[in-house]
Amino acid sequence: MRATLERAHLLKPLSHVQRIVERRNTIPILSNVLIEADGAALVLKATDLDVELVETVEAAVDQPGALTVPAHMLHDIVRKIPEGARIALETNPDGSTMTLTAGRSRFALQMLPQSDYPDITGGEFSHRFRLPAADVKWLIDRTQFAISTEETRYYLNGIYFHTVDTGGETMFRAVATDGHRLAQAQVAAPEGSAGMPGIIVPRKTVGELQRLMDDPEAELTVELSDTKIRTSFANVVLTSKLIDGTFPDYDRVIPKNNGKIMHVDRVDFASAVDRVSTVSSERGRAVKLSLNDGALTLSVINPDSGTATDELVVDFDADPLDIGFNSKYLLDITSQLSSENATFALADPGSPTLIHDGDAEKTLYVLMPMRV
Repeated sequence: MRATLERAHLLKPLSHVQRIVERRNTIPILSNVLIEADGAALVLKATDLDVELVETVEAAVDQPGALTVPAHMLHDIVRKIPEGARIALETNPDGSTMTLTAGRSRFALQMLPQSDYPDITGGEFSHRFRLPAADVKWLIDRTQFAISTEETRYYLNGIYFHTVDTGGETMFRAVATDGHRLAQAQVAAPEGSAGMPGIIVPRKTVGELQRLMDDPEAELTVELSDTKIRTSFANVVLTSKLIDGTFPDYDRVIPKNNGKIMHVDRVDFASAVDRVSTVSSERGRAVKLSLNDGALTLSVINPDSGTATDELVVDFDADPLDIGFNSKYLLDITSQLSSENATFALADPGSPTLIHDGDAEKTLYVLMPMRV
């Protein structure tokens, strides 16, 4: 194999595929990136056996072929080569090394046989639809923070994507929860998605999709099977196994009859929570909200460091209420809101609270209270 291309054209796909490769591998071939040269393009592929990323880039191919070399090392080499340089990749006659040449720099990297490289993309995909990449990124941005990191509850270690019928309209919905908070966002369902199986997309795949979708005008093609998802856009194809588990019936924890409504300026509220939580303990992070006749008092008591209070004017005319929350969780949720006002629907100090963006129906958040 022999191919040449601009440094910038190689660095971008390499930076994408090397993120898939785990730093520590018990299977040597999984530390490598597969590079295939054919026609006028290089195809780069990386996998960890759960996620596979394939990206195509234009190149001048003098001799077609394929090779595998260490992904992180190749990325570091290309990253350190001066901008504007042309890079030549060539397999040596003995077939055991690849030579990379750029200007006066020359590197020889050990190869492993490309025939040993695994492929996880096989199988039939039963559902196929297209939707704007901006919609998928928006759904991920609004829900990703609530993904659980608790490995024992593996079925919560991703975002649950599914379709629902609400008010005669089919919506494409994303839900994530860690048991303490729940995030839900939805957009109009794309044609072809109706009847799709509910799927749990793993945290790593969600993060890669979020980083890859840097073109808001792009369209994303989604293909689904019972065990895999494949997404394609521009010159990138990301295939991933799905989490094999049942997502809980999240609708049961969404409050339906919380009658104590508070409207508060979103920015002022987030600033006040941030201020008083400065003295909270790292472990508890508890902040107490005291509501009484149009006023909200936020307070934190930390026996080890001190106390803090702050007061805001709010729209609230229900019975007085004291309720505690994890301040970090409050800030996580308010950072997802975009309206001027945040709406809190409360019940009592021991029941979950519903938070949403003004009167918006595209997102909602549920937060469990803390004892304070």
